[in-house]
Amino acid sequence: CKNYVTLDLYTMDAMLKTASLSLTLARTETAVNNLNPVFGVKFQVDYHFEEVQKLKFAMFDEDKCSSQLYEHDFLGEFTCTLGVIVSNKKLHRPLILANGKPAGKGITAQELSDNRIITLTMCGRKLDKKDFFGKSDPYLEFHKQGDDGKWMMVHRTEVIKNTLDPVWKPFTVPLISLCNGDVDRHIKVLCYDYDNDGGHDFIGEFQTTVNKMSEAQNGVEFDCINPKKQKKKSYKNSGLLVFFYTPVQLACISVLHCECVFLQVGIDFTASNGSPREPSSLHYINPMGSNEYLSAIWAVGQIIQDYDTDKMFPALGFGAQLPPDWKVSHEFAINFNPTNPFCSGVEGIVQAYSNCLPHIRFYGPTNFAPIINHVARFATQALQQDTAQYFTLLIITDGVISDMDETRHAIVQAAKLPMSIIIIGVGNADFTAMEFLDGDSSALRSYTGEEAVRDIVQVHEAMLLKW
Repeated sequence: CKNYVTLDLYTMDAMLKTASLSLTLARTETAVNNLNPVFGVKFQVDYHFEEVQKLKFAMFDEDKCSSQLYEHDFLGEFTCTLGVIVSNKKLHRPLILANGKPAGKGITAQELSDNRIITLTMCGRKLDKKDFFGKSDPYLEFHKQGDDGKWMMVHRTEVIKNTLDPVWKPFTVPLISLCNGDVDRHIKVLCYDYDNDGGHDFIGEFQTTVNKMSEAQNGVEFDCINPKKQKKKSYKNSGLLVFFYTPVQLACISVLHCECVFLQVGIDFTASNGSPREPSSLHYINPMGSNEYLSAIWAVGQIIQDYDTDKMFPALGFGAQLPPDWKVSHEFAINFNPTNPFCSGVEGIVQAYSNCLPHIRFYGPTNFAPIINHVARFATQALQQDTAQYFTLLIITDGVISDMDETRHAIVQAAKLPMSIIIIGVGNADFTAMEFLDGDSSALRSYTGEEAVRDIVQVHEAMLLKW
């Protein structure tokens, strides 16, 4: 956070609180005497696509030794959805005071891009003495360099009191947080002497990479250098920092980050929905301008669109006969432009859907495999691109899948690609068969016996969607 207002003429302590509804997710440490605090605490939030996950970041001036926020002065807050944070590589937003005026800016969030982790154990030897009546109270900060060349803190150790030979507790950090997953990317390590008044004394620093740290399993030493002291001929270093390295491992969970996220929509136009001209049809647009399909598009689309970087969504239909020859298609652009099936935002999907209805004939069968394979082809091509891309296919349907074997096979193959599938069931049909595709209880298998390498399908009934 940067440049927030001063309430206390002598001290400025800052805490950052994040809440989802009434649930407090995390609280940072206190940054003493600092108008531009960089907080070391990080936290993870589970993403649930069917919920609008609102996050509130609130900052307080800590005046008392109390865990109750009402005991402290409120500085400002900022609210957004989890989707907005994820879709921005780095997010900056002003903190707003109760009177609506800005209080500062600078919330930064990054989603983890792979599941590798690294464990580091560190100690110091013969660090410089900074305290007049004692030794030093050293701690370390780890910084990575961003694409803009600026350094960003990713971890801060605990403070070890009154010693020149500290031994810090081992810590485990995702490799993406430490170095963006690049083991040759430079990391800057800074050593400070902690002071209660916030005026921490700089001891020294060095730069390294994960690759360099891995060169010695029995510990690798780095000179802790204070650049201002390097001018002195007799200066060698301000002590040594020793790292003991644990080989990079895979974490128990896999997390996703892509520079480009794409949402594609597939809509069921089979005859089982009923004629759109009949009020009993799931596609019948009532006088309020809505129906079950539109409600599902709005409910899910408004949530997922935050994760799409350009808000341009290809919208496809399946199970309908198309003019002029009235052949059945299971992957047609609902705007009737196969070379450019993109719709601008959720509103664009709704408009294309409404315009499409009078010009097609509902038919069948309810085949999912063609539209899954359609998106999978784009996901396959994305693997050859320099920019990481991820595809989410939203299928809205009214009932039983006709090509279950082909759909299972398509999903098993798609599980190897950067894509996920969300299936929304509308109407009162039996969706038990579709829930079988959701591999939460057991891994999905193709008709060939091949097992899906990961669960990429989520099945929900429209009436159960949460807001």
